[in-house]
Amino acid sequence: MRDLEFLVLGSGTSAGIPAIGCDCEVCHSEDPRDKRLRTSAAIRFTDAQDQPRTILIDASPDLRQQVLRAGIDRCDAILFTHNHVDHTFGLDEVRRFNITMQSPIEIYAERHTLDHLDRVYRHIFQRDRNVNDSFVATLVAHQLEPGRTLDLFGLQVEPIRLLHGRLPILGFRFGTDATSPHLPLAWCTDVSSIPPESWTRLTGLQTLFLDMLRERHHPTHFNLDQAIKAARTIDAGQTWFIHMAHEIGHAATEATLPEGIRLAWDGLRLASDGAEPTLDPPGEAARTPSC
Repeated sequence: MRDLEFLVLGSGTSAGIPAIGCDCEVCHSEDPRDKRLRTSAAIRFTDAQDQPRTILIDASPDLRQQVLRAGIDRCDAILFTHNHVDHTFGLDEVRRFNITMQSPIEIYAERHTLDHLDRVYRHIFQRDRNVNDSFVATLVAHQLEPGRTLDLFGLQVEPIRLLHGRLPILGFRFGTDATSPHLPLAWCTDVSSIPPESWTRLTGLQTLFLDMLRERHHPTHFNLDQAIKAARTIDAGQTWFIHMAHEIGHAATEATLPEGIRLAWDGLRLASDGAEPTLDPPGEAARTPSC
């Protein structure tokens, strides 16, 4: 595996930023880092057979806009954290990847999330019941279990149990060695608490992406103080906060953060060559071609 890069496709909460009908300072900010689509990410690399690979984390309602902006032209697999609308309602868009790749897409999720997808996207999963033979995605579903590691084209992926309020969800730990300066990397969105058995799976990280909604308390997300406390406990080489609401202004908030903790933004790219993270402002296509 080589040429790995990690892309933040969206860093915002479920309403997106700017929020509809909002006159707040952040929603009217001219800082491109304050323009946040719904939270999701992509991992791109070249496998041992010199085949380019792209793995998506969730399929947000903004998926079409996100992949066009990032220059993503293939999708080999999708990992779902949970079944909420802001993480699953872009799934219909992946049918275009079936056309470009001429192959099905593997999707991975827990049983309750697979059941949700089957219910919402019956035109995909029960295609034989469609009145017309429509243009729908071709997907192959696999059930995930926390702690059971899978190999995706040479990349080790471990599902980790997290809690989103009372809802059990998944985070993901990627990589087991130094094939990239950013590995091991963990993606932990929509978190309000980390079960005792999961803390050990978050040790030794080079990179952590961690949920941080706003400064005020929220019943199903870490607030700023909780996220900082968790980040300090995990003690990754670098921590990036994600899933932020419009109460969080990028420049003002980041100026208050401890060393080693930053706010992510849409278009953030972590490259295997160790280059500094880049900013691709929303609305501009990424200039880096897909792997």
